[in-house]
Amino acid sequence: MLANEDLQSTCQQSSNYVLDQELAKIVNISMALEMPLLLKGEPGTGKTMLAHAVAEALDMPLLVLNVKSTLKLVDTLYQYDTLTRLNDSRFGDSTRDVSNIEEYISMGKIGQAFMSDQRVVLLIDEIDKADSDFQDDMLDILDQMEFDIIEIDKTIRAKHRPVIIITSNAKKDLSEPFLGRCNFHHIAFPDPDMMQEIVRTHFPDLAQEIMQQCIRAFYALRDIPGIEKKPATRELINWIRAVQHDPEVKPKEMKKGNLPYLGVLFKKSQDFERAQNYMQRR
Repeated sequence: MLANEDLQSTCQQSSNYVLDQELAKIVNISMALEMPLLLKGEPGTGKTMLAHAVAEALDMPLLVLNVKSTLKLVDTLYQYDTLTRLNDSRFGDSTRDVSNIEEYISMGKIGQAFMSDQRVVLLIDEIDKADSDFQDDMLDILDQMEFDIIEIDKTIRAKHRPVIIITSNAKKDLSEPFLGRCNFHHIAFPDPDMMQEIVRTHFPDLAQEIMQQCIRAFYALRDIPGIEKKPATRELINWIRAVQHDPEVKPKEMKKGNLPYLGVLFKKSQDFERAQNYMQRR
């Protein structure tokens, strides 16, 4: 565990991730208390990237479990490849011992985190896609730091307790027991001052006038009524990259409302059309 200030500095230096003091504190206290950290916030606020930045700052491997609505809990722990075992028993051309079921067991992401010889950061991404039973049963296993492989009657115990970061886009409510067993932090969308700091981290040589015009326009476009998918930080970064690569783009023209490459910011046709109409009316 690093001091809050050291964690902030290391994340910014290693991953270009701007970590505010409050978030650095909750990351550190979650590691100290050995509790999962649940992050909520709209898409594009940096929830997933935080796990990457923390892993890099702490020099730990990162394992990512992408949650889908169809995902079964057992698949996050281990998989038993019955089909391959059946084929090996039929054709007899494998170097594996068909009678040894363990040779056909592979670890899922949680299993890999438990079996790792060093402590890892385990990112459980978009937990709100799973049902409440999945959520609660998963936290039972993460509390106990062990699970059973029933096919071989073997218990897998974690060699090291992973640093657990869980993200949610708040598309549906999480269960009360789940919430009670996590530390929680809501990552608000960056205000213009924080966004300027983020942009400067990614583009240290960017002209101040271009940065200010891009950020000003970005927040104005996000506030257009009826926008379904508001552009996030990653879209702003890509937009600035596009603007930088076009020598014909002039800050004075942007100030007048002549904004290029709106398709970098808006990925849905209706949003793109609303943005174009909004700029034409100005």
